[in-house]
Amino acid sequence: MGAIDDQGDKNSSTSDQDRDRLVKDYDTILKEAALLTTFSGILFGFLLNISVTASQALDAGEHVVLAAALFSITIATSLFIMPVVYHHIQFPYESIEKFKGRAHRFIIFGLIPTAITLYLGIALAFSPIIGSFTFIVAALPFILVSVLYKIRK
Repeated sequence: MGAIDDQGDKNSSTSDQDRDRLVKDYDTILKEAALLTTFSGILFGFLLNISVTASQALDAGEHVVLAAALFSITIATSLFIMPVVYHHIQFPYESIEKFKGRAHRFIIFGLIPTAITLYLGIALAFSPIIGSFTFIVAALPFILVSVLYKIRK
């Protein structure tokens, strides 16, 4: 009888560890999504504020850049929200790995329009100062980060 009780305790301990790991995985993914959603939401609000308050000071080309930036950050924000939406629609899961894979793809695909928005935002900021060279200058931070990433070792 003692052997059965010991086995039951081991199974209970293992399931508690699995449950704790599962909760930690969910928590980490959802916190990352919340952070990225907050960042992209603030950036969206900033760009929307510019479009409302400074629209008369912008020329036609700057309006196009601003509209493209707003459009891309809207896509990014939607993609960053998707892990939370997916979590609530699909819960409880049959596989945490499936959830992690899909959440990872949502976040990776959201980073692309976020980078585009950051690029367009820099281009928009430098456009009145340096004119036609603004799109070259806007690429410099991304080139620097890419170089630093390549030489990180």
